[in-house]
Amino acid sequence: MAAPTGEFASRRLHLRVAGLGRGLAPVARRLRRSPAARAQLVAALAALLMAVPLLNSCSGIRTAPTPITGASSAPVGGSTPANQVAPASAAAPSTAPSRSPVPLVAAPTDGMLESAAAAARPVLAVMIDDAPAARPQSGLADADVLIQAPAEGGIPRYMALYQTQAAPEIGPIRSSRRYFVGWAAAWRPLYAHVGGAPNALAALQDMDGRLIWNADEFTWAAYMPRIATRIAPHNVYSSTRQLDALAARLGTPAAPPAAWSFVDPAPLAARPTGGSLVVPYPAGVISYTYDRASDRYLRSVDGSPEVDAGTGTRVAPYDVLVLFVAVGPLANAPGQATNEEKGRLEVGYIGRGRALVLRDGAVIDAQWSKASDAAPLLLTVADGPGAGAPATLVRGQVAIQVVPEGTAVTLGPPASAAPTSRFGAPPD
Repeated sequence: MAAPTGEFASRRLHLRVAGLGRGLAPVARRLRRSPAARAQLVAALAALLMAVPLLNSCSGIRTAPTPITGASSAPVGGSTPANQVAPASAAAPSTAPSRSPVPLVAAPTDGMLESAAAAARPVLAVMIDDAPAARPQSGLADADVLIQAPAEGGIPRYMALYQTQAAPEIGPIRSSRRYFVGWAAAWRPLYAHVGGAPNALAALQDMDGRLIWNADEFTWAAYMPRIATRIAPHNVYSSTRQLDALAARLGTPAAPPAAWSFVDPAPLAARPTGGSLVVPYPAGVISYTYDRASDRYLRSVDGSPEVDAGTGTRVAPYDVLVLFVAVGPLANAPGQATNEEKGRLEVGYIGRGRALVLRDGAVIDAQWSKASDAAPLLLTVADGPGAGAPATLVRGQVAIQVVPEGTAVTLGPPASAAPTSRFGAPPD
């Protein structure tokens, strides 16, 4: 997963074409010297003409969502309308056998359509700091799934999941909490962190090699080096390239099939204008503004646009979920004598509760449920004609805001209404 599959394939083909082009120059210089040189030139030209069309026709290769680098985005799309027909070629029809298209399946993290092999790549789960000194973070815009939840001191923490996207820089990587381990376990991931609360470390030891493949920086520092431009403890960074290598070394398994239901973005005409969400935390306020053209939610922190420090890309998920959960102080226990002193939290990540799902500019009341560490987090429509059906998500990055029950989140209604029936539609 060092880079999106399409990017890798395109680079390989470009290098092949460039190499062929570079090879023509010495052949041309020898053209006048012998008939053999002329034959080489003809062969090189034929190979070049055969390679060029492959640059735009990589069968089965996924194209990543277009990143947003400003406050608003360009329209998503660019496909040829169905009612337009390409002009007929004057050339004789080819007699070469056609290739069967590669069957595509939804990736388990963000629902992007991949080959079965690509959709089974191991998932990387990375704990990311959210202290003011850690901002701006790297790797948030590249994550397939981004989960933010409360932690001690009123400062929330992130867990980012990577499977379909590549991140050249991820961090600062910080310590684990028990509830993040529980959310991660459903994806059977490599779990990258720097130490953790005692109950989290105990859970990681118990699940290691079964539900979680434990990647503690204290053991695997070579894959999560400390950088010189940040002060400890906000200086541990990595990348999907490095963590993929560690996942291979630890034998992290293929990802399980997708548990969420995904659909393509709604047509532009069906999307509303406007709409927003504000989620308060004691140490910061997260807000989203719906961008109709791209069908994405532009993310801000304390009123400022959130831009990924690693790539300069605006954080802009396609789906935003708000999970209301029980939160309280974590009591001391045997081997966990400092929980109360440090103000650690107990978060009710198993069970069920209220949720909000924002996608395609609309908002729907939903319910989250999770039966165990091993079980996936499920989302169902709470009421109306589609009650009980899966709350479908748009393919692309999913941001999850976990808040204590009773938290007052603010929804800004769209200027024009959008249909909500798609939330209960069957998955594509």
